[in-house]
Amino acid sequence: MLNFVPACSTADAQSLDLLQDFVSRSRRLFIITGAGLSTESGIPDYRSEGVGLYARTDRRPMQHAEFVRSAKSRQRYWARNFLGWPQFSSHQPNSAHKVLQRWEERGNLHWLVTQNVDALHSKAGQKRLTELHGCTHRVMCLGCGAISAREELQRRFISLNPDWRAQAGAVAPDGDVFLEDEQVLHFRVPSCDDCGGILKPEVTFFGDTVKKGTVQFVHERLAESDAVLVVGSSLQVYSGYRFLLAASDRKMPVAILNIGPTRADHLAELKVSGRCGEVLSVIHLL
Repeated sequence: MLNFVPACSTADAQSLDLLQDFVSRSRRLFIITGAGLSTESGIPDYRSEGVGLYARTDRRPMQHAEFVRSAKSRQRYWARNFLGWPQFSSHQPNSAHKVLQRWEERGNLHWLVTQNVDALHSKAGQKRLTELHGCTHRVMCLGCGAISAREELQRRFISLNPDWRAQAGAVAPDGDVFLEDEQVLHFRVPSCDDCGGILKPEVTFFGDTVKKGTVQFVHERLAESDAVLVVGSSLQVYSGYRFLLAASDRKMPVAILNIGPTRADHLAELKVSGRCGEVLSVIHLL
């Protein structure tokens, strides 16, 4: 499960003590999580040194404009996603997800915002949760806006493509697999049952923006909080980084738990380098 976790030494005792103190002082903790949390469940990320998608391959994720513009690109995307879905959807929460869910149960975690689209926080039972970039377990119609379950679409794929076969390559961070173009030529993609529109994962693709209402909602939850903890994110994407800027403007204390540097290191009073599950498992609420 640690194949996609970058090499990292164990967090030192002083850092753990400081993080323990930081968490103990907060009564309404606001948490932002990223791909560094899910790598410990066996899901690769994009940016990790040596093991992320960008380091391992020259592949790049689907761009929003390309998906909307090109039927051929959608065919390729969905064929790869179809093959990767059984494995991707089977991933389970790790110890870090479970710790954060327990913090919510205890009442110390006010709100959790995740940049991940893998549903692992939901699977762990997290309720006070915003999936900032959506979730691959849901599908939306670009025509009428209808939302449906990804599992339902998988059944439609199987029905439309009973004889289609392809040899899958490595799994990518968003649940698809690598295929050559000629392998997807005869893959059939269904349209929306209600209006015949284009079906797309309910996720924010690269080049797209998070809905204004979602951003506003998260800002409101941040304003109700008394401290911010970043877990497993480099915050390279502005959609998450903006909340660290807002926390800084409010002079809220910030701590970061991540392997490697982040975009917000200069805004944090505490930076801990270590595996999320390993570190969070030894932090106790008072």
